Amino acid sequence: MNLQTTFERVKKASVKLQLLADETRNEILNAVAKAIDDNKAAILDANARDLARMDENNPMYDRLLLDSKRIEGIASDMRHVATLPSPLNKTLKEKTLDNGLHLRRVSVPFGVIGMIYEARPNVTFDVFSLCFKSGNACILKGGKDADDTNREEVKIIHDVLKQHGIDQSAVELLPSTHEATEQMLNAVGYIDLCIPRGSKRLIQLVRDKAHVPVIETGAGVVHVYFDEYGDASIGSRIIDNSKTRRPSVCNSLDTLLIHSRRLADLPQLVAPMAAKKVVLHADSRAFNTLKDHYPNALLTQTDGSNGIWDTEWLSLQMGICTVGSIDEAIDHIAQHGSGHSESIVTENSGNARKFQQMVDAACVYLNTPTSFTDGAQFGLGAEIGISTQKLGARGPMALEEICTYKWLIEGHGQIRK
Repeated sequence: MNLQTTFERVKKASVKLQLLADETRNEILNAVAKAIDDNKAAILDANARDLARMDENNPMYDRLLLDSKRIEGIASDMRHVATLPSPLNKTLKEKTLDNGLHLRRVSVPFGVIGMIYEARPNVTFDVFSLCFKSGNACILKGGKDADDTNREEVKIIHDVLKQHGIDQSAVELLPSTHEATEQMLNAVGYIDLCIPRGSKRLIQLVRDKAHVPVIETGAGVVHVYFDEYGDASIGSRIIDNSKTRRPSVCNSLDTLLIHSRRLADLPQLVAPMAAKKVVLHADSRAFNTLKDHYPNALLTQTDGSNGIWDTEWLSLQMGICTVGSIDEAIDHIAQHGSGHSESIVTENSGNARKFQQMVDAACVYLNTPTSFTDGAQFGLGAEIGISTQKLGARGPMALEEICTYKWLIEGHGQIRK
């Protein structure tokens, strides 16, 4: 299947999008949000077909699952995006040179954004809302696990665009095949930026194969460090929320680091997770502390040599590693973290500052859970992904992060000598 014609259509549509007034963009986003509510049953039917093909024990099952509450949340996020200020045509820098030339650096869309994602049907609507609001067209490449849901969602968007006289190629969904992925990654001249959102394997594939610009997002080996000076009551809530709120998402806790002087508090810190059947993979010191205080069936001992400290669980499992100092905790994160989200629980202001300054991650928390790493929670509306790289956007990516800029230079006959 040759997707050249599709790429050409989207590129052409992207030029037209830049001419739309922000009021028109907002009107259409609100119309899509209403259509999501009106077509909830159709979305749930499509999602049920996708879910029927997946094992309920698959860590991706929860990401794939939609229910009424989640659909209402998606529509609400789209309405919120419509209320946000336009990120376009902002003067980012301005000056007049000695020769009279007037320079302005203004924000503009990238043009066409390509999105590759797995079993995450909410991403279809989130990406559309952010791209449309920022004047970008988008090419979506979802995984086969969510294909029925994604196609129903894009149909809803296309119907609204058609009703408002907007080129439906402002958003296109490619076939859920490896061939489509390969063509997308080689669509030089048509896709201005590609964003993979999914597993470490997917992101590595895109990074290695792409000939178009890429921003890496998503994969997270996330830590909470319970410091020597941590509050056990606060820590227990933070650890539980970081791990169990939604264990299948990239900001969920993977490894708990605990100061050796606070091992006596470990049973209290993990107590809420026993009822939720969280499996703990603990080093020898943590294991010996927990063995009479945590269900045996949910507790294993590890020395970390089997890759436990490098595992992004995406499920109700967690590593526990004992450290002797804050420096050892920071070193552990540097060796095993992925630059996503890290948290410290401490009442010591010096340790707090040290952790926040020295830990190299997009989001570094103090006395609060990593579950807050989310564009909506940051007040950005929906998010297109969470960047774990340093070049360009970092952390939750929303409207401003999917814009670039250009220089506008005005003169009146000046020439360069």
